[in-house]
Amino acid sequence: MSDTYIIEVSSQAAGIVIRDRGGFRFFAASHRFNALEGQVFRTAREAERAAIRLIAGEFSAAA
Repeated sequence: MSDTYIIEVSSQAAGIVIRDRGGFRFFAASHRFNALEGQVFRTAREAERAAIRLIAGEFSAAA
């Protein structure tokens, strides 16, 4: 199992997630995804879903 994943949304690099204690920590690749910067997600797939929701305007930092 990998420790680092690239997250892409609509062929755009959103960021990377790196395995951390408790999950995967998100590092934004562009300012569009800064709202996710530093957040820890249980899985890389969960981080990808959050990036998709952010672009769709559905993401809340408290989510």
